[in-house]
Amino acid sequence: MKSRMRWAGLGLLCVAATAQAQVDLEPFLKRDMISALKISPTGEYYAMTVPMEDRTALSILRRSDRKLTAKVSGVKNSLVDDFWWVNNERLVISMAEKFGSEDQPGLTGELHGINADGSDSRRLFARFGVGGGDPVPMAAFMVDTLRGDDSNVLISVRTFDKNPVTRVEKLDVYTRKRVRVATAPLRGARFASDAAGVVRFAQGADNQNNSKLYYREDDKAEWRLLNDEAQTHRREWPLGLSEDGASAYLQAENNEGTDAIVVMDLASGSRTEKLRDPAVDPYSVIHDRSDWIPIGAFFMHERMQTRFFDNQSKTARLYRTLEKAFPGNAVHVTSSTADGKLLVFRTWSDTSPGDYYLYDAEDRRADLIFSQRSWFDPEHMAPLRAIELKARDGLTLRGYLTVPRGAEAKNLPMVVVPHGGPYGVFDEWGFDDEAQMLSQAGYAVLRVNFRGSGNYGRSFLGAGAREWGLKMQDDVTDATRWAIAQQIADPRRICIYGASYGGYAALAGVSKEPDLYRCAVGYVGVYDLTMMHRVESRESTSMRNWTADWLGERDSLAAVSPTSNAARIKTPVFLAAGGEDETAPIAHSKRMEKALKSAGVPVETLYFDTEGHGFYTEPHRREFYTKLLDFLSRNLGGAKAK
Repeated sequence: MKSRMRWAGLGLLCVAATAQAQVDLEPFLKRDMISALKISPTGEYYAMTVPMEDRTALSILRRSDRKLTAKVSGVKNSLVDDFWWVNNERLVISMAEKFGSEDQPGLTGELHGINADGSDSRRLFARFGVGGGDPVPMAAFMVDTLRGDDSNVLISVRTFDKNPVTRVEKLDVYTRKRVRVATAPLRGARFASDAAGVVRFAQGADNQNNSKLYYREDDKAEWRLLNDEAQTHRREWPLGLSEDGASAYLQAENNEGTDAIVVMDLASGSRTEKLRDPAVDPYSVIHDRSDWIPIGAFFMHERMQTRFFDNQSKTARLYRTLEKAFPGNAVHVTSSTADGKLLVFRTWSDTSPGDYYLYDAEDRRADLIFSQRSWFDPEHMAPLRAIELKARDGLTLRGYLTVPRGAEAKNLPMVVVPHGGPYGVFDEWGFDDEAQMLSQAGYAVLRVNFRGSGNYGRSFLGAGAREWGLKMQDDVTDATRWAIAQQIADPRRICIYGASYGGYAALAGVSKEPDLYRCAVGYVGVYDLTMMHRVESRESTSMRNWTADWLGERDSLAAVSPTSNAARIKTPVFLAAGGEDETAPIAHSKRMEKALKSAGVPVETLYFDTEGHGFYTEPHRREFYTKLLDFLSRNLGGAKAK
């Protein structure tokens, strides 16, 4: 099998971890040519998402000559979230919005259809109806591509008005004709259908944000409640059904420990645990070629691992063959032809952004289709090291340490990088741009999944409720002190840097532990929690309840707001924000800047009025990372940007 492509001149990426070296930002600023790739049912075409500066498009190539045959692109801040081959020629595309590089994509509920040759390109579902004729805003989401039906798909349709409803409809992907097939028992439901295309499960939440799971035997039966979080204090959601429709696979939370995948006999209601890891939750489901029937799952901790319900199944044996051929890499089969003779799979690792291969099942041969960000040489990248430690109250914390390649993990300058979110989000094993960039500048990079992070079970997630600036912050502190105790970090040369919630944690860190860090960087962060509470609570009843449950009561938040604790900060601060940021409005950064200046704390800022939640444009990203490395260099002694 072919190895990853390498470009000549990649020695520039092998920067020694010394203060005298400089970091070339160019490889980190260049955008990839593709991100996701799937093969058509006949194998004639590839469909792929193409990142652009302020949007992501979808392109279709003829496989035989790599000629572009079709392209779909939305407006600014739009992206293709997912796409499906409905038949041999036609795709359905789901659109999303993303207002900044640090923003989480949000589905718009718009669907688009196009043929592989570029013909019959049309919007299938719009927020106000095709042509804008519907007065009620709506959103549509894919439920089932309906095997054996080349003209229709199942979609869930959600209305947004005073009396919102959610229903399932059959959508003709050529004519846009819609026929209602089911109504949900609660608002905002997600659905699961069986192999025959019958909707069998609905899962969603009530206004108090309690998850509910409903089931019905067929399309004529009434919905019945299977699980109510308000009663069981845990959530369950459907992953899919067996081929015969007699069993269902559910992901089930446990009151203690990690989630499990269970199989439920739908006749008797009995449940059997199928897969469970003692440390982490199921990361994602592995399906068979139909794309809907679960056969296993990925689990992610020290690296990505695959586990199957039947280790002797054809797909399980294929994965084992591919994993053996690509040691140290994760493998994921993204798509296949209808006859199963050709498959597309992706490999990736902590040192490789990823490669797409075409696998011929008859010849048992894999050929490279495309290397993602091929200018990065895995042999010159810094590997991740999974870490585990105990918080001060005994809770197990996990995360990742990156050390400059070739350097000993001893007495290094270190940057602590708390992730954004914070709830349900978590740092993952894989290629991380900022960790690689900082390691090339000579820094150890510490990322810890503090309580409230996802991937470690319900109780770990819930332990972060109302703990902004409290136990969640203590976890970051404890991880920093662990790195000092392990003699990985030089205690005199540690900075804390984060984006979004991570920006909050950076400023909360230097106000709560003023002697632990030499500097702090807050990128598109929130710093006035009282203001955040007031804004979030206005959105809806469910958001008001979420804010009270997870952020806390408004009158308690000033005490843990960095804007209120600026006088405790002793170290220099760098703030960066965008004027069009709706997630963390720039007002937070400007209030933080004003509070720091009033307290006599050195503060530097970088504001761009036209940017959102994270900078999109190449010049703005270049300026931010140049200033970031310069700021860290002046305080920790690492390398600057070229």
